Amino acid sequence: MAFSSSLPAVKSYLLDLQDRICAALEAEDGTGRFREDSWERPEGGGGRSRVLTDGAVLEQAGVGFSHVHGPGLPPSATAQRPELAGRSFEALGVSLVFHPRNPYIPTTHMNVRFFQADKPGAEPVWWFGGGFDLTPYYGFEEDAVHWHRTARTACEPFGPEVYPRFKTWCDEYFYLKHRGEPRGIGGLFFDDLNAGGFERCFALQQSVGDHFLSAYLPILRRRKDTPYGERERDFQLYRRGRYVEFNLVWDRGTLFGLQTGGRTESILMSLPPLVRWRYNWQPEPGSPEARLSEEFLRPRDWAEGG
Repeated sequence: MAFSSSLPAVKSYLLDLQDRICAALEAEDGTGRFREDSWERPEGGGGRSRVLTDGAVLEQAGVGFSHVHGPGLPPSATAQRPELAGRSFEALGVSLVFHPRNPYIPTTHMNVRFFQADKPGAEPVWWFGGGFDLTPYYGFEEDAVHWHRTARTACEPFGPEVYPRFKTWCDEYFYLKHRGEPRGIGGLFFDDLNAGGFERCFALQQSVGDHFLSAYLPILRRRKDTPYGERERDFQLYRRGRYVEFNLVWDRGTLFGLQTGGRTESILMSLPPLVRWRYNWQPEPGSPEARLSEEFLRPRDWAEGG
Protein backbone atom coordinates (compact mmCIF):
# COMPACT_ATOMS: atom_id res chain seq x y z
CA MET A 1 0.00 0.00 0.00
CA ALA A 2 1.41 3.40 -0.98
CA PHE A 3 1.86 6.05 1.68
CA SER A 4 -0.71 8.36 0.13
CA SER A 5 -3.41 5.73 0.61
CA SER A 6 -2.15 4.25 3.89
CA LEU A 7 -1.89 7.50 5.83
CA PRO A 8 -5.65 8.07 6.26
CA ALA A 9 -6.14 4.53 7.58
CA VAL A 10 -3.32 4.89 10.10
CA LYS A 11 -4.48 8.33 11.20
CA SER A 12 -8.09 7.20 11.58
CA TYR A 13 -7.03 4.26 13.73
CA LEU A 14 -4.82 6.39 15.97
CA LEU A 15 -7.47 9.04 16.54
CA ASP A 16 -10.02 6.36 17.41
CA LEU A 17 -7.53 4.68 19.75
CA GLN A 18 -7.01 7.96 21.60
CA ASP A 19 -10.77 8.38 21.93
CA ARG A 20 -11.32 4.84 23.23
CA ILE A 21 -8.54 4.99 25.79
CA CYS A 22 -9.62 8.38 27.14
CA ALA A 23 -13.25 7.24 27.46
CA ALA A 24 -12.22 4.07 29.28
CA LEU A 25 -9.96 5.92 31.73
CA GLU A 26 -12.59 8.55 32.51
CA ALA A 27 -15.03 5.75 33.30
CA GLU A 28 -12.51 4.04 35.59
CA ASP A 29 -11.51 7.24 37.38
CA GLY A 30 -15.05 8.35 37.97
CA THR A 31 -14.33 12.04 38.65
CA GLY A 32 -11.45 13.09 36.38
CA ARG A 33 -11.98 14.38 32.85
CA PHE A 34 -9.47 14.85 30.04
CA ARG A 35 -8.86 18.41 28.87
CA GLU A 36 -7.95 18.67 25.19
CA ASP A 37 -5.49 21.11 23.64
CA SER A 38 -5.07 21.22 19.88
CA TRP A 39 -1.75 22.56 18.64
CA GLU A 40 0.25 23.24 15.49
CA ARG A 41 3.98 23.46 14.87
CA PRO A 42 5.45 26.09 12.51
CA GLU A 43 7.49 23.45 10.63
CA GLY A 44 4.37 21.46 9.74
CA GLY A 45 1.67 19.42 11.38
CA GLY A 46 0.35 19.35 14.92
CA GLY A 47 -1.78 17.26 17.22
CA ARG A 48 -4.23 17.06 20.06
CA SER A 49 -3.10 16.50 23.64
CA ARG A 50 -5.44 15.29 26.34
CA VAL A 51 -4.51 15.52 30.01
CA LEU A 52 -6.43 14.44 33.11
CA THR A 53 -5.25 15.85 36.43
CA ASP A 54 -6.27 15.36 40.07
CA GLY A 55 -8.63 12.49 39.43
CA ALA A 56 -9.81 10.07 42.08
CA VAL A 57 -7.61 7.27 40.70
CA LEU A 58 -5.26 9.05 38.31
CA GLU A 59 -3.10 11.82 39.68
CA GLN A 60 -2.15 12.67 36.11
CA ALA A 61 -2.74 10.99 32.77
CA GLY A 62 -1.76 12.17 29.32
CA VAL A 63 -2.89 10.74 25.99
CA GLY A 64 -1.47 12.57 22.99
CA PHE A 65 -1.97 12.27 19.23
CA SER A 66 0.48 13.96 16.87
CA HIS A 67 0.95 14.15 13.11
CA VAL A 68 4.02 16.13 12.16
CA HIS A 69 6.12 16.52 9.02
CA GLY A 70 9.27 18.33 8.05
CA PRO A 71 12.12 18.64 5.52
CA GLY A 72 14.62 16.52 7.44
CA LEU A 73 14.75 13.87 10.14
CA PRO A 74 16.40 14.93 13.41
CA PRO A 75 19.51 13.24 14.88
CA SER A 76 17.40 11.14 17.28
CA ALA A 77 15.77 9.46 14.27
CA THR A 78 18.86 9.01 12.10
CA ALA A 79 21.33 7.90 14.79
CA GLN A 80 20.20 4.29 14.34
CA ARG A 81 19.70 4.65 10.57
CA PRO A 82 22.18 7.15 9.14
CA GLU A 83 21.13 6.33 5.56
CA LEU A 84 17.93 8.31 6.22
CA ALA A 85 19.73 11.59 6.95
CA GLY A 86 18.45 14.42 4.78
CA ARG A 87 15.12 12.82 3.94
CA SER A 88 11.85 14.62 4.57
CA PHE A 89 9.50 12.87 6.94
CA GLU A 90 5.97 12.37 8.19
CA ALA A 91 5.37 10.94 11.64
CA LEU A 92 2.13 10.22 13.42
CA GLY A 93 1.33 8.37 16.59
CA VAL A 94 -0.43 8.09 19.93
CA SER A 95 1.56 8.17 23.16
CA LEU A 96 0.29 7.94 26.72
CA VAL A 97 1.53 7.85 30.30
CA PHE A 98 -0.65 7.26 33.37
CA HIS A 99 0.58 8.26 36.83
CA PRO A 100 -1.89 6.80 39.37
CA ARG A 101 -2.48 8.25 42.81
CA ASN A 102 -2.35 4.95 44.74
CA PRO A 103 1.26 3.64 44.99
CA TYR A 104 0.00 0.08 44.54
CA ILE A 105 -1.16 0.88 40.98
CA PRO A 106 1.74 0.84 38.51
CA THR A 107 2.59 3.69 36.21
CA THR A 108 2.22 2.69 32.57
CA HIS A 109 3.30 3.92 29.15
CA MET A 110 2.09 3.05 25.66
CA ASN A 111 3.09 4.34 22.24
CA VAL A 112 2.19 3.37 18.67
CA ARG A 113 3.59 5.32 15.74
CA PHE A 114 4.18 5.37 11.98
CA PHE A 115 7.01 7.06 10.09
CA GLN A 116 7.74 7.67 6.45
CA ALA A 117 10.95 9.19 5.08
CA ASP A 118 11.06 10.50 1.51
CA LYS A 119 13.75 11.54 -0.94
CA PRO A 120 13.29 12.69 -4.55
CA GLY A 121 13.99 9.90 -6.98
CA ALA A 122 13.98 7.20 -4.29
CA GLU A 123 11.40 4.81 -2.92
CA PRO A 124 9.75 5.95 0.32
CA VAL A 125 11.02 4.28 3.48
CA TRP A 126 8.32 3.55 6.06
CA TRP A 127 8.15 1.76 9.39
CA PHE A 128 6.01 1.23 12.46
CA GLY A 129 7.11 1.35 16.08
CA GLY A 130 5.68 1.26 19.56
CA GLY A 131 4.82 -0.96 22.48
CA PHE A 132 3.75 -0.74 26.11
CA ASP A 133 5.52 -1.18 29.44
CA LEU A 134 4.67 -1.27 33.14
CA THR A 135 6.45 0.47 36.03
CA PRO A 136 5.27 -0.81 39.42
CA TYR A 137 6.25 0.62 42.78
CA TYR A 138 5.13 -2.44 44.72
CA GLY A 139 5.36 -5.64 42.75
CA PHE A 140 2.66 -8.33 42.48
CA GLU A 141 3.39 -11.49 40.56
CA GLU A 142 -0.21 -11.91 39.38
CA ASP A 143 -0.11 -8.41 37.86
CA ALA A 144 3.19 -9.06 36.09
CA VAL A 145 1.98 -12.40 34.73
CA HIS A 146 -1.29 -10.88 33.47
CA TRP A 147 0.53 -7.96 31.85
CA HIS A 148 2.96 -10.15 29.94
CA ARG A 149 0.42 -12.80 28.98
CA THR A 150 -1.75 -10.08 27.46
CA ALA A 151 1.30 -8.75 25.62
CA ARG A 152 2.00 -12.26 24.33
CA THR A 153 -1.61 -12.61 23.18
CA ALA A 154 -1.30 -9.37 21.20
CA CYS A 155 1.69 -10.83 19.33
CA GLU A 156 0.53 -14.43 18.84
CA PRO A 157 -1.24 -13.97 15.46
CA PHE A 158 2.04 -12.77 13.95
CA GLY A 159 4.26 -15.69 14.89
CA PRO A 160 5.67 -17.34 18.02
CA GLU A 161 8.95 -15.46 17.73
CA VAL A 162 7.39 -11.98 17.95
CA TYR A 163 6.61 -11.76 21.66
CA PRO A 164 10.01 -13.04 22.89
CA ARG A 165 11.80 -10.64 20.55
CA PHE A 166 9.69 -7.61 21.48
CA LYS A 167 9.88 -8.47 25.19
CA THR A 168 13.67 -8.65 25.10
CA TRP A 169 13.79 -5.41 23.10
CA CYS A 170 11.63 -3.74 25.76
CA ASP A 171 13.84 -5.00 28.60
CA GLU A 172 16.90 -3.62 26.82
CA TYR A 173 15.37 -0.29 25.77
CA PHE A 174 13.74 0.76 29.06
CA TYR A 175 16.98 0.44 30.96
CA LEU A 176 18.64 3.23 32.94
CA LYS A 177 22.26 2.70 31.98
CA HIS A 178 23.52 5.25 34.48
CA ARG A 179 21.68 3.41 37.28
CA GLY A 180 22.27 -0.12 36.06
CA GLU A 181 18.59 -1.00 36.46
CA PRO A 182 15.45 -1.40 34.34
CA ARG A 183 12.67 1.17 34.53
CA GLY A 184 10.03 -1.44 35.33
CA ILE A 185 8.96 -4.95 34.40
CA GLY A 186 8.85 -4.29 30.66
CA GLY A 187 6.29 -5.45 28.15
CA LEU A 188 6.68 -4.88 24.41
CA PHE A 189 8.89 -2.60 22.34
CA PHE A 190 9.53 -2.56 18.60
CA ASP A 191 10.86 -0.12 16.04
CA ASP A 192 11.74 0.01 12.33
CA LEU A 193 9.02 -2.57 11.66
CA ASN A 194 8.33 -3.11 7.96
CA ALA A 195 9.02 -6.84 7.40
CA GLY A 196 6.14 -8.67 5.76
CA GLY A 197 4.57 -5.62 4.15
CA PHE A 198 2.37 -2.76 5.24
CA GLU A 199 -0.83 -4.69 5.96
CA ARG A 200 0.87 -7.14 8.33
CA CYS A 201 2.80 -4.42 10.15
CA PHE A 202 -0.24 -2.19 10.52
CA ALA A 203 -2.25 -5.14 11.87
CA LEU A 204 0.47 -5.86 14.43
CA GLN A 205 0.51 -2.23 15.54
CA GLN A 206 -3.27 -2.28 15.91
CA SER A 207 -3.12 -5.46 17.96
CA VAL A 208 -0.63 -3.88 20.36
CA GLY A 209 -2.74 -0.73 20.67
CA ASP A 210 -5.99 -2.67 21.08
CA HIS A 211 -4.60 -4.94 23.83
CA PHE A 212 -3.34 -2.11 26.02
CA LEU A 213 -6.55 -1.56 27.98
CA SER A 214 -7.08 -5.27 28.57
CA ALA A 215 -3.52 -5.42 29.90
CA TYR A 216 -3.74 -2.41 32.23
CA LEU A 217 -7.32 -2.00 33.45
CA PRO A 218 -7.55 -5.29 35.38
CA ILE A 219 -4.43 -4.29 37.32
CA LEU A 220 -5.78 -0.81 38.03
CA ARG A 221 -9.10 -2.26 39.25
CA ARG A 222 -7.34 -4.82 41.43
CA ARG A 223 -5.14 -2.24 43.21
CA LYS A 224 -7.02 1.05 43.24
CA ASP A 225 -8.69 0.51 46.64
CA THR A 226 -5.61 -0.88 48.40
CA PRO A 227 -4.99 1.13 51.60
CA TYR A 228 -1.70 3.04 51.73
CA GLY A 229 0.04 5.54 53.94
CA GLU A 230 2.84 8.08 53.88
CA ARG A 231 5.52 5.40 53.63
CA GLU A 232 4.12 3.99 50.39
CA ARG A 233 3.49 7.46 48.99
CA ASP A 234 7.03 8.53 49.79
CA PHE A 235 8.46 5.49 48.01
CA GLN A 236 6.23 6.11 44.99
CA LEU A 237 7.51 9.68 44.65
CA TYR A 238 11.10 8.48 45.03
CA ARG A 239 10.71 5.83 42.31
CA ARG A 240 9.02 8.36 40.04
CA GLY A 241 12.39 10.05 39.91
CA ARG A 242 13.72 7.09 37.95
CA TYR A 243 10.91 7.57 35.45
CA VAL A 244 11.86 11.21 34.98
CA GLU A 245 15.53 10.30 34.58
CA PHE A 246 14.80 7.82 31.80
CA ASN A 247 12.49 10.14 29.88
CA LEU A 248 14.87 13.07 29.97
CA VAL A 249 18.15 11.20 29.49
CA TRP A 250 17.47 8.16 27.30
CA ASP A 251 14.04 8.25 25.66
CA ARG A 252 14.29 8.63 21.89
CA GLY A 253 10.67 9.79 21.62
CA THR A 254 11.31 12.73 23.91
CA LEU A 255 14.41 13.68 21.94
CA PHE A 256 12.56 13.35 18.62
CA GLY A 257 9.78 15.64 19.79
CA LEU A 258 12.14 18.30 21.10
CA GLN A 259 14.48 18.13 18.10
CA THR A 260 11.62 18.49 15.62
CA GLY A 261 10.19 21.57 17.32
CA GLY A 262 7.21 19.80 18.81
CA ARG A 263 5.01 21.31 21.47
CA THR A 264 7.05 21.14 24.67
CA GLU A 265 4.03 20.91 26.98
CA SER A 266 2.75 17.92 25.04
CA ILE A 267 6.14 16.21 24.91
CA LEU A 268 6.70 16.58 28.64
CA MET A 269 3.17 15.68 29.74
CA SER A 270 4.61 12.22 30.43
CA LEU A 271 6.38 13.55 33.52
CA PRO A 272 4.69 13.01 36.91
CA PRO A 273 3.20 16.01 38.75
CA LEU A 274 5.10 15.22 41.96
CA VAL A 275 8.47 13.51 42.40
CA ARG A 276 11.12 13.19 45.10
CA TRP A 277 14.85 12.58 44.90
CA ARG A 278 17.00 11.43 47.83
CA TYR A 279 20.75 11.39 47.91
CA ASN A 280 22.22 7.88 47.97
CA TRP A 281 19.09 6.35 49.52
CA GLN A 282 18.45 2.60 49.56
CA PRO A 283 15.43 0.74 50.94
CA GLU A 284 15.96 -1.37 54.01
CA PRO A 285 16.87 -4.98 53.09
CA GLY A 286 13.91 -7.31 53.36
CA SER A 287 11.37 -4.47 53.23
CA PRO A 288 8.45 -4.34 50.76
CA GLU A 289 10.29 -1.50 49.03
CA ALA A 290 13.46 -3.58 48.63
CA ARG A 291 11.42 -6.41 47.13
CA LEU A 292 10.79 -4.29 44.03
CA SER A 293 14.47 -4.37 43.07
CA GLU A 294 15.19 -7.83 44.42
CA GLU A 295 12.36 -9.66 42.68
CA PHE A 296 10.82 -7.49 39.95
CA LEU A 297 13.41 -5.16 38.43
CA ARG A 298 15.18 -7.90 36.56
CA PRO A 299 14.23 -9.78 33.37
CA ARG A 300 11.91 -12.72 34.05
CA ASP A 301 9.73 -14.91 31.86
CA TRP A 302 6.52 -13.53 33.32
CA ALA A 303 4.29 -14.94 30.59
CA GLU A 304 5.27 -18.42 31.76
CA GLY A 305 4.51 -17.54 35.37
CA GLY A 306 7.76 -15.77 36.27
